[in-house]
Amino acid sequence: MCELLGMSANVPTDIVFSLSGLIQRGGYSGPHKDGWGITFYEGLGYRTFKDHQSSYYSPVAQFVQGCPIKSEVIVAHIRQANRGNVSLANTHPFTRELWGKYWTYAHNGQLKGYRSLRTGSYRPVGETDSEWAFCWILNQLSLKYSKRPSNWSAVFKFIASLADELRKKGVFNMLLSDGQFVMAYCSTQLHWITRRAPFGRAKLLDQDVEIDFHQHTRPEDVVSVIATQPLTGNETWHRIESGDYALFHFGEKIV
Repeated sequence: MCELLGMSANVPTDIVFSLSGLIQRGGYSGPHKDGWGITFYEGLGYRTFKDHQSSYYSPVAQFVQGCPIKSEVIVAHIRQANRGNVSLANTHPFTRELWGKYWTYAHNGQLKGYRSLRTGSYRPVGETDSEWAFCWILNQLSLKYSKRPSNWSAVFKFIASLADELRKKGVFNMLLSDGQFVMAYCSTQLHWITRRAPFGRAKLLDQDVEIDFHQHTRPEDVVSVIATQPLTGNETWHRIESGDYALFHFGEKIV
């Protein structure tokens, strides 16, 4: 299985602390050694960094950690390959355009019978079941909405129904974002935490690193982090129930 990491914030925020914990699991404290990637949104644009090497040994990961990029929305993934070769084309996250917005997606799990899903004009580039499922979701959205919708709560509720269908084909844990909202759908394991004032200290589980968020934040800051497994041991993380989803907007959990 792979592991997911996402962030939603009300101000541009770096994710170096949480990413440092995730990177340890990519070939050092965990078996997820078959590639990693991260996408940062910046306005209508995005920056993606990927490497098919394990995150723990990846020079690209070292670069990203040493050059913290601040963003309001971040989606990251470390891979343990089960469908498709270890290659850059099969490395998450995946990004496509829909309704004039860039959508970014990462998946943890394994699906059966996914090739029967019709993807329309959204064709997978790599060999993974994950990318195929993403293309199917986008195709279903384009079929349901002929033009850009305005009721985004209804859109993500519909996406959740699509995720329910995919969960019938296996394990489907997902992070999905359009650059403003971050959706976390749980099939087996997915957790979240929201940090707000009064900010305190947090210590990573996978590395002897501690941070005092009070020194790096303002009282009005709100930051939510989503991860497959909790990254810190001295904070209270919330588990998303199987078959349920959480939706975040500017740091706040709204569903």
